[in-house]
Amino acid sequence: MNNDSIKLLDADTLARADKLGMAARFIVEGYMAGEHKSPYRGFAIEFSQHREYSPGDDVRHLDWKVLGKTDRYYIKQYEQETNFVAHILVDGSESMQYGSGETSKLDYAKVAAACLAFLIIKQRDAVSLSLFDDSIREELPRGNTQNHLFNILEKLVQFNPKGATDLPGQLHTIANRSQRKGLVIVISDFFDDEEAVLESVQHLRFVGHEVIGLQILDHDEIEFPFNGLVEFEGLENIDNLKTRPTEIRKSYMKEFSDFQKKLQEGFSRNSSHFIECDTSKPLNDVLGSYLTFRRETASK
Repeated sequence: MNNDSIKLLDADTLARADKLGMAARFIVEGYMAGEHKSPYRGFAIEFSQHREYSPGDDVRHLDWKVLGKTDRYYIKQYEQETNFVAHILVDGSESMQYGSGETSKLDYAKVAAACLAFLIIKQRDAVSLSLFDDSIREELPRGNTQNHLFNILEKLVQFNPKGATDLPGQLHTIANRSQRKGLVIVISDFFDDEEAVLESVQHLRFVGHEVIGLQILDHDEIEFPFNGLVEFEGLENIDNLKTRPTEIRKSYMKEFSDFQKKLQEGFSRNSSHFIECDTSKPLNDVLGSYLTFRRETASK
């Protein structure tokens, strides 16, 4: 992760909603201005066409420049004016507390959720939030106001669960609700039974949701760079293991690769997106996956 991003993930930022909001804004606008070339570039909400003013239209959307030139009232017709809703789910289970550096996976997940909520609301779409471990701990219904964004940020900074995970169970719970169908963004390490996880993704798709899985992983979990005699601390009811990493690295990397492949292929079979996110790297993949999805859905 670049130095600016690292500074935004310190303990002080993650302890205050206002600072988390500023960090999210900085990250999103920096990404949009510097890397993403699309109708969203520069983070200005662009309009694709005009239409004549009709009684009841919001006068804030009048194009005063066009009025001055034509002496007629026209409304800017925004590309982002949609009925779209995103449901953000953040996993706070014990395995998400892991971090080889100063930033845990849960810290990274919180910032990712904050950035996505900021981006979604900025684009005039609606977003809901669910925070869970082995059950849903906190929820906010969908909304698209600045006050709603601040409420999301407050929930994120206050979220500090300790339980084991039940990711499939929580996804089935979301699927079983009669809530408005939209995009479900699952932010988790996905360290659960992969077949059960994929069944729950299939359930979400069956009831009409689109799904993006953002898998948050520590760099050590991806590369397994350990040496010497190491004691690995078991998480979520798994015993500790003291061993020499060189003796188990090959089998670990094979098992990890197989696990990742099953998830990738399973999401693909369900016409869903699955993005592996390394906590040592910027949030570009998180933001890029969401914007790509919105571009695709807007063109349908």
